[in-house]
Amino acid sequence: LILVEITIVNFAWRFDPFFHSITLQVIWAIGMSMVLLGFIIRLPFKVILLLGLIIVFGHNLLDIPESAEGFKAGFLWDLLHHANFNFYPIVPGVYLLIVYAFLPWTGVMILGYCTGVFFSQQFSAEQRKKIFVRIGWALIVFFFVLRWSNFYGDPVHWSSQKNGLFTFLSILNVNKYPPSLLYLSITIGPSFLLLAYFENVKTWFTEKMIVFGRTAFFYYILHLYVIHLATTICFLARGHSLSDGFNQPSSRINFVLPGEGFSLWIVWLIWLAVVIVLYPLCKRYDTYKRNHREKWWLSYL
Repeated sequence: LILVEITIVNFAWRFDPFFHSITLQVIWAIGMSMVLLGFIIRLPFKVILLLGLIIVFGHNLLDIPESAEGFKAGFLWDLLHHANFNFYPIVPGVYLLIVYAFLPWTGVMILGYCTGVFFSQQFSAEQRKKIFVRIGWALIVFFFVLRWSNFYGDPVHWSSQKNGLFTFLSILNVNKYPPSLLYLSITIGPSFLLLAYFENVKTWFTEKMIVFGRTAFFYYILHLYVIHLATTICFLARGHSLSDGFNQPSSRINFVLPGEGFSLWIVWLIWLAVVIVLYPLCKRYDTYKRNHREKWWLSYL
């Protein structure tokens, strides 16, 4: 996964055959987390669970030194926790951009691994639903109580705004890079509720969503290329040249200029169109995977 991030995913984002900028994003963080999970997988279950809880609930303690005046994150600290879209030179003309720090996501992956026990034969579907509902609501309540205190869990405090709606949005405006405890609580909490209430729902819509779930990595790679290719076509259609597209600073995505683009509702329509266009490919790939289980490499895609 780390190799795929550096090569296939980076090229999809940049369309830069010379890789002047290498970005470490979500696939790198998942890959690094899987490497670390591989080292602890043989520990007792309770130890693994405790380790995941300590990371998820405790990693925001690292915000304390980060908030100190004059603090400067180094390369290793950025990889571990800070990230913050910092550039590091690798060789002349080539830079490394750290977007996803791996430590918080490693904690999430560990807890996700531990959650798998609820899908074993030890728990019935009804028991699993009750547990997930309790966990989901507990995390949501935990989020609002802790967020209201402005004490811990996110490096940016909420504040009163010009009206109630914007104050509520300020409360919800929590940090994803790296994912704070509060960010994880308000995203994973509702996710547990969705798992609880939709596990046995069989509709036309859920059948389509299951296909994307079974081919998530495949879809992720494809959608990057489709969107960036469409962006490149629009860029050239506006009268820009290939040279304009490639001669971008390393901090920018090739064939994208600040200030150009579409209104939000058109972006939504484009997103929906991409999902619809890629569904048949994902469906065919899902069928191929299920009909060729003997091919071990398919499990990685």
